[in-house]
Amino acid sequence: MKMVDLNGQYERLKAEIDEAVEKVMASGAYIKGAEVTEFQENLSRFLSIPHVIGCGSGTDALQIALMALGLQPGDEVITTPFTFIATAEVMALLRVKPVFVDVEENTFHIDVHQIEAAITPRTKAILPVHLYGQSANMAPLLQMAEKHGLYVVEDACQSIGAEYIFADGQRKMTGTMGTFGCTSFFPTKNLGCYGDGGAMFTHDAELAKEVACIANHGAEKKYHHERVGVNSRLDTLQAAILNVKLRHLGEFTQVRQAAADRYDALFAGCDWLTVPYRASYSTHVFHQYTVRLADGINRDLLQELLRADGVPTMVYYPVPLHLQPVFAELGYRRGDFPVAEHLADTVLSLPMHTELTEQEQEKVREVMGKIVEKCWK
Repeated sequence: MKMVDLNGQYERLKAEIDEAVEKVMASGAYIKGAEVTEFQENLSRFLSIPHVIGCGSGTDALQIALMALGLQPGDEVITTPFTFIATAEVMALLRVKPVFVDVEENTFHIDVHQIEAAITPRTKAILPVHLYGQSANMAPLLQMAEKHGLYVVEDACQSIGAEYIFADGQRKMTGTMGTFGCTSFFPTKNLGCYGDGGAMFTHDAELAKEVACIANHGAEKKYHHERVGVNSRLDTLQAAILNVKLRHLGEFTQVRQAAADRYDALFAGCDWLTVPYRASYSTHVFHQYTVRLADGINRDLLQELLRADGVPTMVYYPVPLHLQPVFAELGYRRGDFPVAEHLADTVLSLPMHTELTEQEQEKVREVMGKIVEKCWK
């Protein structure tokens, strides 16, 4: 059993992917080939947003988006401490201060009701993370950002294809509601390539032009550099692979959702874990199927025993950002964000991918049920 079965998915799509890769190899246009423009246009239609700009990774997408907003050293961006390091790492690289706000225990997302208290005269943006494949609560967040004149940069690296549902029934894809949306095409993502890759989305034509310039060494015209930029490209081979996978993304999402439904049913009635919460305002594309273990379960021992019986698991993420040594100078202490800290101690992600079988899921449930009694502290 695998946590993510990339080989199995490749075998299923082999003919299409091999044809797309061979076409690029025959063209020799490995950088800025036609497939890059084609993919950007296809993803733009899928997301219903006018501007999609490819780049080298999801981390690059976040950094370039913040650079395009003209943030200065000492400016503040409000975000969640319960996320991957890249979310705040890019701020530190730009000498922008990450300001953390605790999360909701059920959704794992930034608690929008705590954001306003964190806004200061230096605050320039809010950066919500659509963690595990479900949207953060965007309507009140967007209203707050508008009230205070703040940018919104969405970290949609785990949520491509998820929809936020507004009170009036309107639906928008994650990454398309703020000033910028950013995503990753890391191989294990729901829409993943076979290397690194990422993209930025925006409704603003001028900002689209700006991020494209920054990603190209700060140049709109070759060898003429208007500003300091970076070298961050989505290469042609990756774009060709993504074009193939994008055609199947709807199917991939349905398969993941069906697998999540099976897990929910298998774990119904368990008092030693809580299955993922599904917010009424969002669809869920289940980049991860992340449960919360009951207090008192030794997670390390549980993982060890599961591994010995052929069941892989992962913890995303064991140390919240405010307790990471790299951010010690921000002055946060244990206890500052109790919900994020509790989640970091109790979450566990189970195998979730497009090739996951019912038999494998039943084994996960069977093995967990068999060994959990040994794991109480």
